Amino acid sequence: MIRSTFLATLAASSLALLVGCATAQPERKQTTSDHAGMISQELPSTPGPLPTLTAASSPEDFVRYALLNHPSVAAAWHDWRAAQAAVLPARSLPDPQLTFQADIASTVMSLMPGLMVELMSSGKRAAMGREAEAATALSRRQYASTLIKVATETRRALIELSFLDQAIALRSASFAVAEQSGQLAASEYAAGRGMNASLTAQVQAGDTAARLRSESESLNERRTAAHIRLKSSLGLQASEPDPAEPRSVLSATALPPDDVLWQRVQTTNPELATMRAMVEMAVAGVDVARRGGSPDFTVGLMTDVKQAPWMWRPTATMTLPIWRSKIHEAITAAQSRQEAAVARVAAEQLNLAAELAQMLAMIREADRMLAYIDSSALPSLRRTQATAEAGYRAGTAGATMIVEASGMELAMHTERLAALRERELAVVGLLAMTADAAPALPSDVGPDRRADRGRGGASGPALPAGNEPTPSTL
Repeated sequence: MIRSTFLATLAASSLALLVGCATAQPERKQTTSDHAGMISQELPSTPGPLPTLTAASSPEDFVRYALLNHPSVAAAWHDWRAAQAAVLPARSLPDPQLTFQADIASTVMSLMPGLMVELMSSGKRAAMGREAEAATALSRRQYASTLIKVATETRRALIELSFLDQAIALRSASFAVAEQSGQLAASEYAAGRGMNASLTAQVQAGDTAARLRSESESLNERRTAAHIRLKSSLGLQASEPDPAEPRSVLSATALPPDDVLWQRVQTTNPELATMRAMVEMAVAGVDVARRGGSPDFTVGLMTDVKQAPWMWRPTATMTLPIWRSKIHEAITAAQSRQEAAVARVAAEQLNLAAELAQMLAMIREADRMLAYIDSSALPSLRRTQATAEAGYRAGTAGATMIVEASGMELAMHTERLAALRERELAVVGLLAMTADAAPALPSDVGPDRRADRGRGGASGPALPAGNEPTPSTL
Protein backbone atom coordinates (compact mmCIF):
# COMPACT_ATOMS: atom_id res chain seq x y z
CA MET A 1 0.00 0.00 0.00
CA ILE A 2 2.79 2.40 0.95
CA ARG A 3 4.65 1.60 -2.29
CA SER A 4 1.63 2.23 -4.50
CA THR A 5 0.83 5.46 -2.68
CA PHE A 6 4.43 6.62 -3.12
CA LEU A 7 4.47 5.81 -6.81
CA ALA A 8 1.20 7.67 -7.33
CA THR A 9 2.54 10.69 -5.46
CA LEU A 10 5.84 10.63 -7.37
CA ALA A 11 4.01 10.38 -10.69
CA ALA A 12 1.75 13.30 -9.76
CA SER A 13 4.77 15.41 -8.80
CA SER A 14 6.58 14.56 -12.05
CA LEU A 15 3.49 15.38 -14.06
CA ALA A 16 3.11 18.72 -12.32
CA LEU A 17 6.73 19.66 -13.00
CA LEU A 18 6.61 18.59 -16.64
CA VAL A 19 3.29 20.31 -17.27
CA GLY A 20 4.71 23.47 -15.76
CA CYS A 21 7.68 23.31 -18.11
CA ALA A 22 5.46 22.62 -21.11
CA THR A 23 3.06 25.45 -20.37
CA ALA A 24 5.98 27.83 -20.03
CA GLN A 25 7.22 26.95 -23.54
CA PRO A 26 4.37 27.35 -26.06
CA GLU A 27 6.80 29.03 -28.48
CA ARG A 28 9.12 26.03 -28.43
CA LYS A 29 6.26 23.63 -29.21
CA GLN A 30 5.24 25.71 -32.20
CA THR A 31 8.83 25.93 -33.43
CA THR A 32 9.22 22.18 -33.12
CA SER A 33 6.15 21.65 -35.26
CA ASP A 34 7.50 24.04 -37.86
CA HIS A 35 10.84 22.25 -37.81
CA ALA A 36 9.19 18.88 -38.45
CA GLY A 37 7.33 20.36 -41.39
CA MET A 38 10.57 21.77 -42.77
CA ILE A 39 12.17 18.32 -42.69
CA SER A 40 9.26 16.72 -44.53
CA GLN A 41 9.28 19.44 -47.18
CA GLU A 42 13.02 19.58 -47.88
CA LEU A 43 14.15 15.99 -47.46
CA PRO A 44 12.74 13.44 -49.94
CA SER A 45 11.74 10.07 -48.57
CA THR A 46 12.79 8.28 -51.75
CA PRO A 47 14.89 9.48 -54.68
CA GLY A 48 13.83 9.33 -58.29
CA PRO A 49 14.49 6.28 -60.47
CA LEU A 50 17.92 5.73 -61.95
CA PRO A 51 17.98 6.55 -65.67
CA THR A 52 18.78 3.74 -68.09
CA LEU A 53 22.09 4.68 -69.69
CA THR A 54 22.61 3.86 -73.36
CA ALA A 55 24.95 5.10 -76.05
CA ALA A 56 22.21 7.53 -77.11
CA SER A 57 21.64 8.92 -73.59
CA SER A 58 22.11 12.64 -73.19
CA PRO A 59 24.78 14.11 -70.90
CA GLU A 60 21.97 15.17 -68.55
CA ASP A 61 20.99 11.50 -68.12
CA PHE A 62 24.56 10.64 -67.10
CA VAL A 63 24.65 13.59 -64.68
CA ARG A 64 21.31 12.60 -63.12
CA TYR A 65 22.52 9.01 -62.75
CA ALA A 66 25.64 10.23 -60.94
CA LEU A 67 23.62 12.48 -58.61
CA LEU A 68 21.28 9.63 -57.69
CA ASN A 69 23.95 6.97 -57.35
CA HIS A 70 27.20 8.52 -56.10
CA PRO A 71 28.01 7.64 -52.46
CA SER A 72 29.36 11.13 -51.70
CA VAL A 73 25.91 12.55 -52.48
CA ALA A 74 24.34 10.04 -50.11
CA ALA A 75 26.88 10.94 -47.41
CA ALA A 76 26.18 14.67 -47.78
CA TRP A 77 22.43 14.01 -47.72
CA HIS A 78 22.65 12.05 -44.48
CA ASP A 79 24.85 14.77 -42.94
CA TRP A 80 22.13 17.27 -43.83
CA ARG A 81 19.47 14.99 -42.34
CA ALA A 82 21.51 14.59 -39.15
CA ALA A 83 21.85 18.37 -38.83
CA GLN A 84 18.09 18.76 -39.31
CA ALA A 85 17.39 16.21 -36.59
CA ALA A 86 19.78 17.94 -34.17
CA VAL A 87 17.71 21.15 -34.04
CA LEU A 88 14.98 19.78 -31.76
CA PRO A 89 17.38 18.32 -29.14
CA ALA A 90 19.23 21.65 -29.06
CA ARG A 91 16.00 23.48 -28.19
CA SER A 92 14.70 20.94 -25.68
CA LEU A 93 15.11 20.79 -21.93
CA PRO A 94 17.48 18.18 -20.52
CA ASP A 95 15.87 14.90 -19.49
CA PRO A 96 14.51 14.73 -15.91
CA GLN A 97 16.46 12.55 -13.45
CA LEU A 98 15.25 10.09 -10.85
CA THR A 99 17.23 10.44 -7.61
CA PHE A 100 17.71 8.23 -4.56
CA GLN A 101 19.13 9.02 -1.14
CA ALA A 102 19.36 6.90 2.01
CA ASP A 103 20.67 7.51 5.55
CA ILE A 104 22.09 4.33 7.05
CA ALA A 105 23.48 3.78 10.53
CA SER A 106 22.92 0.37 12.07
CA THR A 107 19.69 0.28 10.08
CA VAL A 108 18.15 2.27 7.26
CA MET A 109 17.20 5.55 8.88
CA SER A 110 15.71 7.24 5.82
CA LEU A 111 14.87 6.24 2.26
CA MET A 112 14.30 9.19 -0.07
CA PRO A 113 13.60 8.69 -3.78
CA GLY A 114 12.80 11.77 -5.87
CA LEU A 115 12.78 13.56 -9.19
CA MET A 116 15.09 16.34 -10.45
CA VAL A 117 14.45 18.61 -13.42
CA GLU A 118 17.04 20.98 -14.92
CA LEU A 119 15.51 24.28 -16.05
CA MET A 120 17.53 26.09 -18.69
CA SER A 121 16.40 29.59 -19.62
CA SER A 122 14.26 29.83 -22.75
CA GLY A 123 16.60 32.45 -24.23
CA LYS A 124 19.60 30.14 -23.96
CA ARG A 125 17.71 27.23 -25.53
CA ALA A 126 16.46 29.48 -28.31
CA ALA A 127 20.03 30.61 -29.01
CA MET A 128 21.22 27.01 -29.10
CA GLY A 129 18.36 26.19 -31.45
CA ARG A 130 19.36 29.04 -33.78
CA GLU A 131 22.91 27.75 -33.79
CA ALA A 132 21.65 24.27 -34.70
CA GLU A 133 19.49 25.76 -37.45
CA ALA A 134 22.53 27.60 -38.81
CA ALA A 135 24.41 24.28 -38.80
CA THR A 136 21.51 22.78 -40.75
CA ALA A 137 21.73 25.57 -43.34
CA LEU A 138 25.48 24.95 -43.59
CA SER A 139 24.90 21.22 -44.14
CA ARG A 140 22.36 22.01 -46.83
CA ARG A 141 24.87 24.25 -48.62
CA GLN A 142 27.53 21.57 -48.34
CA TYR A 143 25.08 19.07 -49.80
CA ALA A 144 24.38 21.42 -52.72
CA SER A 145 28.13 21.89 -53.19
CA THR A 146 28.56 18.09 -53.30
CA LEU A 147 25.94 17.88 -56.04
CA ILE A 148 27.82 20.48 -58.06
CA LYS A 149 31.14 18.67 -57.61
CA VAL A 150 29.74 15.29 -58.66
CA ALA A 151 27.95 16.78 -61.67
CA THR A 152 31.06 18.71 -62.69
CA GLU A 153 33.26 15.63 -62.50
CA THR A 154 30.75 13.69 -64.61
CA ARG A 155 30.63 16.42 -67.25
CA ARG A 156 34.41 16.58 -67.42
CA ALA A 157 34.60 12.81 -67.85
CA LEU A 158 32.03 13.00 -70.66
CA ILE A 159 33.97 15.78 -72.40
CA GLU A 160 37.21 13.81 -72.15
CA LEU A 161 35.59 10.67 -73.57
CA SER A 162 34.02 12.57 -76.46
CA PHE A 163 37.31 14.34 -77.19
CA LEU A 164 39.27 11.08 -77.19
CA ASP A 165 36.75 9.33 -79.46
CA GLN A 166 37.03 12.10 -82.03
CA ALA A 167 40.81 12.41 -81.60
CA ILE A 168 41.30 8.67 -82.13
CA ALA A 169 39.18 8.82 -85.29
CA LEU A 170 41.24 11.75 -86.60
CA ARG A 171 44.52 9.99 -85.77
CA SER A 172 43.32 6.87 -87.61
CA ALA A 173 42.44 8.94 -90.67
CA SER A 174 45.78 10.73 -90.49
CA PHE A 175 47.63 7.43 -90.19
CA ALA A 176 45.84 6.15 -93.29
CA VAL A 177 46.81 9.32 -95.16
CA ALA A 178 50.45 8.97 -94.05
CA GLU A 179 50.56 5.37 -95.26
CA GLN A 180 49.00 6.38 -98.56
CA SER A 181 51.54 9.18 -98.91
CA GLY A 182 54.37 6.69 -98.33
CA GLN A 183 52.98 4.31 -100.90
CA LEU A 184 52.64 7.08 -103.49
CA ALA A 185 56.18 8.29 -102.76
CA ALA A 186 57.48 4.72 -103.18
CA SER A 187 55.65 4.29 -106.49
CA GLU A 188 56.99 7.61 -107.80
CA TYR A 189 60.48 6.61 -106.69
CA ALA A 190 60.16 3.27 -108.44
CA ALA A 191 58.93 5.01 -111.60
CA GLY A 192 62.05 7.19 -111.60
CA ARG A 193 60.34 10.56 -111.20
CA GLY A 194 62.09 12.93 -108.77
CA MET A 195 64.37 10.36 -107.10
CA ASN A 196 65.79 12.59 -104.38
CA ALA A 197 62.49 14.23 -103.53
CA SER A 198 60.61 10.93 -103.60
CA LEU A 199 63.16 9.27 -101.32
CA THR A 200 62.83 12.12 -98.85
CA ALA A 201 59.05 11.87 -99.07
CA GLN A 202 59.22 8.15 -98.27
CA VAL A 203 61.31 8.79 -95.16
CA GLN A 204 59.03 11.60 -94.01
CA ALA A 205 55.89 9.56 -94.63
CA GLY A 206 57.29 6.60 -92.71
CA ASP A 207 58.28 8.83 -89.79
CA THR A 208 54.84 10.49 -89.75
CA ALA A 209 53.08 7.11 -89.81
CA ALA A 210 55.19 5.86 -86.88
CA ARG A 211 54.46 9.02 -84.90
CA LEU A 212 50.72 8.79 -85.56
CA ARG A 213 50.71 5.11 -84.58
CA SER A 214 52.37 5.98 -81.26
CA GLU A 215 49.93 8.83 -80.66
CA SER A 216 46.98 6.53 -81.40
CA GLU A 217 48.21 4.00 -78.84
CA SER A 218 48.60 6.76 -76.25
CA LEU A 219 45.11 8.05 -77.00
CA ASN A 220 43.65 4.57 -76.58
CA GLU A 221 45.31 4.26 -73.18
CA ARG A 222 43.96 7.68 -72.22
CA ARG A 223 40.52 6.57 -73.32
CA THR A 224 40.68 3.53 -71.04
CA ALA A 225 41.54 5.81 -68.13
CA ALA A 226 38.75 8.23 -69.14
CA HIS A 227 36.23 5.39 -69.19
CA ILE A 228 37.28 4.37 -65.67
CA ARG A 229 36.99 8.01 -64.63
CA LEU A 230 33.44 8.18 -66.00
CA LYS A 231 32.53 4.96 -64.20
CA SER A 232 33.87 6.38 -60.95
CA SER A 233 32.04 9.67 -61.41
CA LEU A 234 28.80 7.72 -61.84
CA GLY A 235 29.33 6.07 -58.44
CA LEU A 236 30.00 2.59 -59.86
CA GLN A 237 32.52 0.31 -58.19
CA ALA A 238 35.20 -1.51 -60.17
CA SER A 239 33.39 -4.85 -59.69
CA GLU A 240 30.13 -3.51 -61.14
CA PRO A 241 29.24 -3.69 -64.85
CA ASP A 242 30.63 -0.98 -67.07
CA PRO A 243 28.17 1.75 -68.05
CA ALA A 244 27.21 2.39 -71.65
CA GLU A 245 29.61 4.71 -73.43
CA PRO A 246 28.02 7.90 -74.76
CA ARG A 247 28.33 8.72 -78.45
CA SER A 248 28.12 12.50 -78.23
CA VAL A 249 30.02 15.08 -80.26
CA LEU A 250 31.77 18.10 -78.79
CA SER A 251 30.26 21.44 -79.71
CA ALA A 252 30.67 24.97 -78.39
CA THR A 253 28.30 25.86 -75.54
CA ALA A 254 26.66 29.27 -75.69
CA LEU A 255 27.27 31.50 -72.67
CA PRO A 256 25.42 34.55 -71.32
CA PRO A 257 27.14 37.97 -71.05
CA ASP A 258 29.96 38.45 -68.55
CA ASP A 259 27.91 40.64 -66.18
CA VAL A 260 25.18 38.00 -66.01
CA LEU A 261 27.77 35.34 -65.19
CA TRP A 262 29.27 37.48 -62.42
CA GLN A 263 25.82 38.12 -60.98
CA ARG A 264 25.15 34.39 -60.92
CA VAL A 265 28.48 33.73 -59.26
CA GLN A 266 27.69 36.21 -56.48
CA THR A 267 24.21 34.85 -55.86
CA THR A 268 24.41 31.10 -56.54
CA ASN A 269 28.04 30.00 -56.19
CA PRO A 270 27.98 26.93 -53.88
CA GLU A 271 31.29 27.64 -52.14
CA LEU A 272 30.32 31.26 -51.49
CA ALA A 273 26.90 30.16 -50.21
CA THR A 274 28.60 27.68 -47.87
CA MET A 275 30.85 30.40 -46.45
CA ARG A 276 27.88 32.70 -45.95
CA ALA A 277 26.14 29.90 -44.05
CA MET A 278 29.27 29.62 -41.90
CA VAL A 279 28.92 33.33 -41.12
CA GLU A 280 25.33 32.76 -39.97
CA MET A 281 26.47 29.86 -37.82
CA ALA A 282 29.21 32.02 -36.29
CA VAL A 283 26.67 34.77 -35.51
CA ALA A 284 24.48 32.22 -33.74
CA GLY A 285 27.54 30.99 -31.86
CA VAL A 286 28.18 34.50 -30.57
CA ASP A 287 24.63 34.63 -29.19
CA VAL A 288 25.10 31.28 -27.46
CA ALA A 289 28.39 32.47 -25.93
CA ARG A 290 26.73 35.61 -24.60
CA ARG A 291 24.00 33.53 -22.96
CA GLY A 292 26.69 31.72 -20.99
CA GLY A 293 26.58 34.47 -18.38
CA SER A 294 23.02 33.61 -17.32
CA PRO A 295 22.53 30.98 -14.59
CA ASP A 296 20.79 27.62 -15.01
CA PHE A 297 18.45 26.10 -12.43
CA THR A 298 17.64 22.64 -11.13
CA VAL A 299 14.51 21.86 -9.12
CA GLY A 300 13.51 18.60 -7.52
CA LEU A 301 11.36 16.89 -4.95
CA MET A 302 12.29 14.03 -2.63
CA THR A 303 10.27 12.19 0.03
CA ASP A 304 11.29 10.04 2.96
CA VAL A 305 9.16 6.92 2.80
CA LYS A 306 10.51 5.67 6.16
CA GLN A 307 8.78 8.45 8.06
CA ALA A 308 5.16 8.35 9.04
CA PRO A 309 3.77 10.62 7.83
CA TRP A 310 6.11 11.06 4.85
CA MET A 311 8.58 13.90 4.96
CA TRP A 312 8.92 15.97 1.76
CA ARG A 313 12.21 17.61 0.79
CA PRO A 314 12.13 20.12 -2.08
CA THR A 315 15.55 20.91 -3.58
CA ALA A 316 16.82 23.61 -5.91
CA THR A 317 20.22 24.54 -7.35
CA MET A 318 21.48 27.43 -9.40
CA THR A 319 24.71 27.71 -11.36
CA LEU A 320 26.89 30.70 -10.52
CA PRO A 321 28.62 32.03 -13.68
CA ILE A 322 31.09 34.07 -11.65
CA TRP A 323 34.16 33.47 -13.81
CA ARG A 324 33.62 36.57 -15.92
CA SER A 325 36.99 36.26 -17.63
CA LYS A 326 36.05 32.78 -18.91
CA ILE A 327 32.73 34.07 -20.25
CA HIS A 328 34.45 37.09 -21.81
CA GLU A 329 37.01 34.90 -23.56
CA ALA A 330 34.29 32.57 -24.83
CA ILE A 331 32.46 35.56 -26.31
CA THR A 332 35.70 36.90 -27.78
CA ALA A 333 36.45 33.55 -29.39
CA ALA A 334 32.96 33.39 -30.89
CA GLN A 335 33.25 36.93 -32.23
CA SER A 336 36.66 36.14 -33.71
CA ARG A 337 35.19 33.11 -35.48
CA GLN A 338 32.48 35.37 -36.86
CA GLU A 339 35.00 37.92 -38.13
CA ALA A 340 37.08 35.13 -39.66
CA ALA A 341 34.00 33.77 -41.45
CA VAL A 342 33.17 37.24 -42.81
CA ALA A 343 36.76 37.68 -44.02
CA ARG A 344 36.64 34.28 -45.74
CA VAL A 345 33.54 35.37 -47.64
CA ALA A 346 35.35 38.50 -48.86
CA ALA A 347 38.43 36.44 -49.80
CA GLU A 348 36.31 33.92 -51.68
CA GLN A 349 34.66 36.75 -53.63
CA LEU A 350 38.10 37.97 -54.68
CA ASN A 351 39.15 34.46 -55.68
CA LEU A 352 35.95 33.95 -57.65
CA ALA A 353 36.44 37.22 -59.51
CA ALA A 354 39.98 36.20 -60.51
CA GLU A 355 38.88 32.66 -61.41
CA LEU A 356 35.99 33.95 -63.50
CA ALA A 357 38.29 36.32 -65.37
CA GLN A 358 40.78 33.51 -66.01
CA MET A 359 38.11 31.13 -67.31
CA LEU A 360 36.60 33.80 -69.54
CA ALA A 361 40.07 34.53 -70.92
CA MET A 362 40.58 30.82 -71.66
CA ILE A 363 37.21 30.64 -73.38
CA ARG A 364 37.90 33.74 -75.47
CA GLU A 365 41.33 32.41 -76.43
CA ALA A 366 39.76 29.15 -77.54
CA ASP A 367 37.04 31.05 -79.40
CA ARG A 368 39.66 33.06 -81.28
CA MET A 369 41.52 29.89 -82.19
CA LEU A 370 38.31 28.22 -83.37
CA ALA A 371 37.37 31.31 -85.39
CA TYR A 372 40.84 31.38 -87.01
CA ILE A 373 40.72 27.71 -87.90
CA ASP A 374 37.19 27.86 -89.27
CA SER A 375 37.52 31.13 -91.17
CA SER A 376 41.14 31.05 -92.34
CA ALA A 377 43.19 27.91 -91.73
CA LEU A 378 40.77 25.26 -93.00
CA PRO A 379 39.68 27.26 -96.08
CA SER A 380 43.34 27.87 -96.95
CA LEU A 381 44.14 24.18 -96.67
CA ARG A 382 41.14 23.31 -98.82
CA ARG A 383 42.33 25.77 -101.46
CA THR A 384 45.81 24.21 -101.27
CA GLN A 385 44.30 20.78 -101.76
CA ALA A 386 42.24 22.01 -104.72
CA THR A 387 45.37 23.54 -106.26
CA ALA A 388 47.26 20.25 -105.82
CA GLU A 389 44.42 18.34 -107.45
CA ALA A 390 44.40 20.80 -110.38
CA GLY A 391 48.20 20.47 -110.75
CA TYR A 392 47.93 16.69 -110.69
CA ARG A 393 45.35 16.75 -113.47
CA ALA A 394 47.57 19.14 -115.46
CA GLY A 395 50.59 16.92 -114.88
CA THR A 396 52.58 19.59 -113.04
CA ALA A 397 52.32 18.06 -109.56
CA GLY A 398 52.40 14.61 -108.05
CA ALA A 399 49.66 12.77 -106.17
CA THR A 400 51.66 13.02 -102.95
CA MET A 401 50.90 16.72 -102.75
CA ILE A 402 47.16 15.96 -102.66
CA VAL A 403 47.64 13.41 -99.89
CA GLU A 404 49.88 15.77 -97.92
CA ALA A 405 47.29 18.55 -98.16
CA SER A 406 44.66 16.12 -96.88
CA GLY A 407 46.92 15.20 -93.97
CA MET A 408 47.46 18.87 -93.13
CA GLU A 409 43.70 19.40 -93.06
CA LEU A 410 43.27 16.46 -90.68
CA ALA A 411 46.03 17.90 -88.46
CA MET A 412 44.18 21.22 -88.39
CA HIS A 413 40.96 19.45 -87.41
CA THR A 414 42.92 17.88 -84.56
CA GLU A 415 44.08 21.32 -83.42
CA ARG A 416 40.51 22.55 -83.58
CA LEU A 417 39.31 19.61 -81.48
CA ALA A 418 41.96 20.30 -78.83
CA ALA A 419 40.95 23.98 -78.64
CA LEU A 420 37.29 22.98 -78.36
CA ARG A 421 38.12 20.57 -75.54
CA GLU A 422 39.91 23.28 -73.56
CA ARG A 423 36.98 25.63 -74.12
CA GLU A 424 34.37 23.17 -72.93
CA LEU A 425 36.38 22.26 -69.84
CA ALA A 426 36.47 25.96 -68.97
CA VAL A 427 32.73 26.19 -69.61
CA VAL A 428 32.12 23.32 -67.19
CA GLY A 429 34.12 25.25 -64.60
CA LEU A 430 31.88 28.25 -65.21
CA LEU A 431 28.78 26.08 -64.82
CA ALA A 432 30.14 24.87 -61.47
CA MET A 433 30.82 28.45 -60.35
CA THR A 434 27.25 29.51 -61.20
CA ALA A 435 25.65 26.34 -59.73
CA ASP A 436 24.35 25.33 -63.19
CA ALA A 437 26.34 22.09 -63.46
CA ALA A 438 23.71 19.95 -61.68
CA PRO A 439 20.24 19.92 -63.31
CA ALA A 440 18.48 19.47 -59.96
CA LEU A 441 17.60 21.29 -56.79
CA PRO A 442 19.41 20.05 -53.66
CA SER A 443 16.29 18.30 -52.31
CA ASP A 444 15.68 16.26 -55.46
CA VAL A 445 18.34 13.62 -54.92
CA GLY A 446 19.31 12.01 -51.69
CA PRO A 447 19.73 8.53 -50.21
CA ASP A 448 22.06 5.98 -51.71
CA ARG A 449 20.42 4.00 -54.51
CA ARG A 450 22.66 0.93 -54.39
CA ALA A 451 19.98 -1.18 -52.72
CA ASP A 452 17.55 -0.36 -55.55
CA ARG A 453 19.95 -1.01 -58.42
CA GLY A 454 18.74 -3.72 -60.69
CA ARG A 455 15.09 -3.42 -59.58
CA GLY A 456 14.10 -1.00 -62.28
CA GLY A 457 14.08 2.02 -59.94
CA ALA A 458 11.55 3.26 -57.43
CA SER A 459 9.09 6.08 -57.76
CA GLY A 460 10.20 9.41 -56.39
CA PRO A 461 10.21 13.14 -56.97
CA ALA A 462 10.98 14.23 -60.50
CA LEU A 463 13.53 16.87 -61.32
CA PRO A 464 11.91 20.31 -61.51
CA ALA A 465 12.09 22.31 -64.71
CA GLY A 466 13.76 25.67 -64.95
CA ASN A 467 17.12 24.82 -63.41
CA GLU A 468 18.82 23.35 -66.44
CA PRO A 469 22.28 24.47 -67.60
CA THR A 470 22.84 26.14 -70.92
CA PRO A 471 21.88 23.67 -73.71
CA SER A 472 24.82 21.93 -75.33
CA THR A 473 25.53 18.85 -77.36
CA LEU A 474 27.74 17.75 -74.49
